[in-house]
Amino acid sequence: MNVDTLKKTLWLLVLTLVQVLILNHVHLFGFATPLLYIYFIILFLRNYPRWALLLWGFALGLLVDIFSNSTGVNCATLTLMAFIQPYLLRPFIPRDSADDMQPGIRTLGTASFCYYAFLMTFIFCVVFFSLEMFSFFNILFWLECVGGSTLLTYLLILVIENVRRTA
Repeated sequence: MNVDTLKKTLWLLVLTLVQVLILNHVHLFGFATPLLYIYFIILFLRNYPRWALLLWGFALGLLVDIFSNSTGVNCATLTLMAFIQPYLLRPFIPRDSADDMQPGIRTLGTASFCYYAFLMTFIFCVVFFSLEMFSFFNILFWLECVGGSTLLTYLLILVIENVRRTA
């Protein structure tokens, strides 16, 4: 097992534990829940093998589903996010960047990383809450959940990224 796989496994376990033990119990105003585990998918390298990215996304989603007692919503959403991550990252990468570049504020710049992270978080929350509710009967509650969770998750991602940048 190489160092990269060990680091990714450690990140996967830490984000799963933080999500399941702490963040799943946070519901600001009754609808905003931080879904921080998407940060794991956001950080994948530029030319990481797609099959491996899909497996990592599926594994993280499965772990969160198992420990959160949900019905595969996390697994499906994270697998979809792992599938579209290379396509969403491509417009934000400078042309002269390395093939193994990891997205971050240092490598993409503040504005590009913020747009990229917000886009990933927003798409994740739209798909996640659409699958979770599986109905648009109460569209205002759906909009509150998507908007609140997107903002809360996005702010947590930016905080962690700034801490990682200074460390």
